[in-house]
Parts: sequence; C-alpha cells; structure tokens
Amino acid sequence: MSQIRTIAHFDLDAFFVSVECINDPSLKGKPLIVGGSKERGVVAACSYEARKYGIHSAMPMATAMRLCPQATVIKGTRGEYSRYSRWVTEIIAAKAPLFEKASIDEFYLDLTGMDKYFNPWQWTIDLRQEIIDKTGLPISFALAANKMIAKIATNEAKPNGYMQVGPDMGKEFLSPLPVNTIPGIGTQTYQHLLTMGIQTIGDVASRKPADMEFFLGNYGLELWNKAHGIHHGEVIPYHEAKSVSTESTFETSSTDMDFIMSELVRMTERVSYELRQDDKMAGCIAVKIRYPDFETTSRQMAISYTCYDDELIPAAKDLFYKLYRKGQPVRLLGVRLSELTGEARQTNLFENTEKKTGLYKAIDAVKGRFGKNAISRARTI
Repeated sequence: MSQIRTIAHFDLDAFFVSVECINDPSLKGKPLIVGGSKERGVVAACSYEARKYGIHSAMPMATAMRLCPQATVIKGTRGEYSRYSRWVTEIIAAKAPLFEKASIDEFYLDLTGMDKYFNPWQWTIDLRQEIIDKTGLPISFALAANKMIAKIATNEAKPNGYMQVGPDMGKEFLSPLPVNTIPGIGTQTYQHLLTMGIQTIGDVASRKPADMEFFLGNYGLELWNKAHGIHHGEVIPYHEAKSVSTESTFETSSTDMDFIMSELVRMTERVSYELRQDDKMAGCIAVKIRYPDFETTSRQMAISYTCYDDELIPAAKDLFYKLYRKGQPVRLLGVRLSELTGEARQTNLFENTEKKTGLYKAIDAVKGRFGKNAISRARTI
C-alpha cells in the first residue's frame, strides 16, 4: 500500500501588485493594474480591487480601462519581482525538506513523512507566517494529499488564507466546484464540457469513465481521475543551474579598448545564446579580468532576470569599466551568468517582448544552422 502523501502549495497573492504596494504604500486599496500604459499592452497583474470590475490578467489594457477608467496603471519594476521571489525561495529552501518552484510566485512542498517529527499543518502555518513577517508579502497555502488538490484548495483559500483538505476528503472537496477549476481546462474544453451537461467537477465524477473517454479521448479519462481526486504528479526538487561562462586568453596582452570591447560583446553574446538554448534567464552577471602579472579580479552584479544580449551587454560593459585598471594591458577576459532559472520569464509579462523574442529566435535559428559565429554584432567584427 502506497504512503499517503502530504503536499503543501504556496501561492503569493497578486504578487506583482503586492510588491508594488510594499514599495509604495499609497497604492494600497486602489484598483491597480500592472502592465505598461493605459493605451496599449495587456494586464500582467491587477489588485483585488480591480478584479471587482471584471479585470483579469492577460486582458487587453484598453478593455481594462473601459471597465475601470479610474484604475491606477503602472509599468512595474521587474527587478523587484525577481528580488522578492528569490527572498521567498531562500526562506522556503532553508526549511523545506523537498520543494518545487513552479513559477515566480508559486511553490509546492512535499512534507510526506514529516508527521513522525512535526505536525505538518502547524509547521506550514508557521512557515507562511515567517514569509509574511520577513517579506511583508501576503501568501496563501493549502495542504492536501496531492499537488492538484493542494493547488485548487489554495485558490479557494485566497486572498491571504490557508486551508487543509484531508486525505479522504479530496473528492468531496472538489465535487461542488466549477469544472474549469481543474488546472489545464481551457476555454474551448470548458465550452465542450458545458454542452455535455457538465458544469461541476462532481458532474465529471458521476459519469462513467467510458463515456468521458468517448467524448474526450484519453483526456476524458484523465479528467475523470482528477474529478475523483486522483493525481500522481511529483514534487520536482528545485535546483538552478549554477552558471554559464566563457573566457578568452589573448595571444598578446592588449590595451586596445576597441578590441577588448569587441571581445567582451562577443563573449556576452555567446553565453546569452547558450542561456536561451537552455530556456533559462540569468539574475546575475560577472566579468573577470586577468593582467599580464596574473593578478585576476572579478566583479558581479544582480540584474533583472534576462537572456537578451541587448540587456546583458550594457551590464557587462558597466562591470568592466568599474573593474578595469585604466591603461593596464589585459591578458584574459571572462563573462559569467549565474542565478539561472527557467521560471522568471513571467517577469516579462508586463513588457511588450514579443518582437524582441521573435528577433532572438530568428538570430538563434541562424546560429543553430550555421554556427554560433554565423551572426553577430558589428562591434565584434
């Protein structure tokens, strides 16, 4: 007989909005939208006060402004979201035996077996309070027997609340909820389920598995299992790749700043490309300089998560000039990107990055076909 699991799901409430309100308390209690300008773009996040008007994330900004003309709109501070997310991650990592960072503001913790030593419910309450006390961020959680139920229960506990669903109560808890509460059910599938007379999760559970399979194929069977509270998703241990780096030792030590800068740009382009190939972003950049006497110095700086050359190159140049001993010949130059993660792309939601992403995909496609050096900035030639 398999062991009953204990899974906690933590979710930072209206994360972007909460960070903005901490940094500017005058925004608290207002219908607030994070997402660029009133005239263009989409809603990246909105306060609960704004949600009362029907505003939600991914809504066109023009629509949001029609629904609530008095809403306060701010562009957002991407670096702050990264910083607060790292802070919460560090607090959880210091306490949880096994956790998964599902997104910039969402975490799963596997507490199975902890009941031999602690009360998992009280332990989780205490961890939530520690996060609130240290960061000031509101956060909700739920405790359940699997990831799916824990996530759904967290949404029911919001805002800034918590709840527990017993191991034998999963089906009963899910039954009255709308069927599109199940993660992964999109608009089209939801409409199809409504035409089948299915409105709640309980309606799915009451159908025969064969009927669900007939109408929706294998996905129908998957939904039937989920409606009965059956879900086997594992908590994937969180780890970030340590770094990607490159360095170059010059044949002859050089004081030629044009040459040195072209090398710095070339190396930054190279590690940025590697980052994108791994679908990662970096939160820290470092530059290393070695002089002819083999004295080696390096300097790093935290940055807003990115994988784009045009954002990383200025940071690399800034570090170089802060580090470089003017007039001294350079023997070796290196660039390193660290604090790598795949979840931070969400911090770009409030920026119109579609054109930039498309541009880099095209550049990377050329590099992938013809080699990393097939296309590069004029500065490096």
